[in-house]
Amino acid sequence: MNLFTIPLKNLRRKALRTAMLTLVFSAGIISVVGLYYVSATVGESLEQKLTAYGANILVRPHSESLDVSYGGFSMGNLSYNVHKLNMEEVEKGVRSIGYRERISSVAPKLLETSSLDGREFAVVGINWIEELKIKSYWYIDTADHKAHGHEPAELPEGTEMVMDGLEQGSEFGRYDIIAGNTAAKLLGLEKGWETEIEGKTFNVAGVLAPMGTDEDKLVFMDITALQELKNKPGEVTFVEVSALCSGCPIDDIVAQIKQALPDVDVTAMQSVVKQRMFTVNFVKNLVLVISAVILVIACFMLAVFMMASVAERRSEIGILRSMGYSRFKIFCLFSFESLVIGAASGIAGFGAGYFTAVKILEKMELTDGASVHFEPAHLLLSVGVVCLVSVAASVIPALKAARTEPASAIIRL
Repeated sequence: MNLFTIPLKNLRRKALRTAMLTLVFSAGIISVVGLYYVSATVGESLEQKLTAYGANILVRPHSESLDVSYGGFSMGNLSYNVHKLNMEEVEKGVRSIGYRERISSVAPKLLETSSLDGREFAVVGINWIEELKIKSYWYIDTADHKAHGHEPAELPEGTEMVMDGLEQGSEFGRYDIIAGNTAAKLLGLEKGWETEIEGKTFNVAGVLAPMGTDEDKLVFMDITALQELKNKPGEVTFVEVSALCSGCPIDDIVAQIKQALPDVDVTAMQSVVKQRMFTVNFVKNLVLVISAVILVIACFMLAVFMMASVAERRSEIGILRSMGYSRFKIFCLFSFESLVIGAASGIAGFGAGYFTAVKILEKMELTDGASVHFEPAHLLLSVGVVCLVSVAASVIPALKAARTEPASAIIRL
């Protein structure tokens, strides 16, 4: 009989109560660990997807507007002092900033309307290479039955993947067009066909797979070809700039672009990102609060359990004291019981929390581009924190047990 065997035998003797305490502690650890791994993986996946899916800085022509009304009728906003964007000037200005090495793509766009067989449609002039850098989520079913972009969940029938080769976008020429899925159906366009738009013959190089966005309704062509078609040399409607990377100082990049291009409006398109991150952080903080409440309840349960144990074992404590056990040893005896419960809860809770996080991410299909990383240091930290909390919860009962006098054993007997 020693300081280690006595607590273990007592915990085994009170197996049901010990199991209940361990389960309560484990529940708190499961929620904390599960939340941490889910939020960390979702954050990593979100960052990677935001890096791949589109630009995060928008350069638009500067304009001023005036709300006009007459006779009680609103005539809408009247725009004036509109500054046109020059493609070469914008690209040169963006590429000249101090953080130019953080710029991954400068994608100019010219938005126009045209008609085909009497049907009006919207056409967007783009730089193929720059555009496909920020539109890597596009799945293009091309005339040679090959697709460009990352593999979607379900590719259209007859579509294969191009993994390597020429720089993405360089295979599309000046008089190639890509039709959105809806636009292709409305205009009767098929991949590999030729069609005439405003007197120029264009090749339908491919059709976008359905995405459920506005891009399904558009037709895309080379920006210089559209400028020539509309007699607008060098003109662009707006420019998307991709500089989204881990740790990129977006605000500083925007400020430098504004300094290089003072006559344009530069906007950091981070509102959606911030809203999503706010939602993730809100859920994270909410579950952390709930987990903390569970752990506090577990601490109270442990304290009550230990107090009841001290009352039940008063005679045993008195006998141990009469056998020469000091108050410090009695204190350590009860603290060790709590430590065992905490260690068991920490290990079980961490394992179950990690497994739960993996299953949740698999069910929610949130692991694309990210994976759950097991960190041994997190296991040690979790077990250590739970052990400290459990020992802290047993301090008062252990002190009460340590103050028990040897004479109490004789009185109880």
